[in-house]
Amino acid sequence: MSGLKLFHTTKSGVTEVASRLAVVEADVQGFVEAHMETLLGVRFLASEYGTGPVHGGRIDSLGLDENGSPVIVEYKRGVDAGVINQGLFYLAWLMDHRAEFEHLVRDRLGSTAAAQVLWSGPRLICIAGDFTRYDVHAVREHRRSIDLVRYRFFGSDLIGLETVASVSGGMRVTRRARRQAVARAAAGVQGAPMVELADTVDEALLGLGDGVNRVENKQYRAYQRLRNFACLCPPQRSKLLVYLKVDPADVDLVPGFTRDVSGLGHHGTGDLEVQLRTPRDVERAQDLFRASYAEA
Repeated sequence: MSGLKLFHTTKSGVTEVASRLAVVEADVQGFVEAHMETLLGVRFLASEYGTGPVHGGRIDSLGLDENGSPVIVEYKRGVDAGVINQGLFYLAWLMDHRAEFEHLVRDRLGSTAAAQVLWSGPRLICIAGDFTRYDVHAVREHRRSIDLVRYRFFGSDLIGLETVASVSGGMRVTRRARRQAVARAAAGVQGAPMVELADTVDEALLGLGDGVNRVENKQYRAYQRLRNFACLCPPQRSKLLVYLKVDPADVDLVPGFTRDVSGLGHHGTGDLEVQLRTPRDVERAQDLFRASYAEA
């Protein structure tokens, strides 16, 4: 467990709130499934999903994340070296049963969600009491999107989640490849300044800290730290639009730079729209980028 401690403040001083593991694994699973979208940014689909008599398994939780990527969530009460391999076993099954998963999405979330399932980045989230350094090393050797999340209950009504490791399989690209991808997306829409600006934003968001994963969607590029914290839309003729997970009520909105889009339809996720036209705008937006990263 990390050195993070939680304290309750009183007029006479502070009292440490003791952390604890769940009594049984099902307690963790039940809590996460009941609040999955809030905790993980994943829409819940099914619990204890059977993989059929041939495969002979049972997936703890199935879901769909903010970008349309299929998600498998596996839980362990404490430390269990088998949780990663077990999850990868189910992930392989999922990739071989895409039609079945899309049918499940259609039943639970509707035909629109089923048509937008993003198979380029299926995810495995392992939630456990703790992980070893060997677990952290192992996920970095796999070519799959895997998140290791440590949990702790505090007192009677608090739970803490901490991302121990996060790897985005198939998304590791060089700086030159990122430039080329941005340039191709922008081709025919605007000139070199917008291409360079988009590349600057890309590097700024990826450089905020460890564990930032980038997910390519048809309508936007998501930057993810377990949950999305920023979405960059394809360049327009004279500006870039970035959507952040920052409460617009906490921001001094500036016309032409920041806008409250809560309740308004737009691509990507986040209620704060940031409009970028120059490198100076990217500098002005750095504090907002960091705030959204911290929220995630």
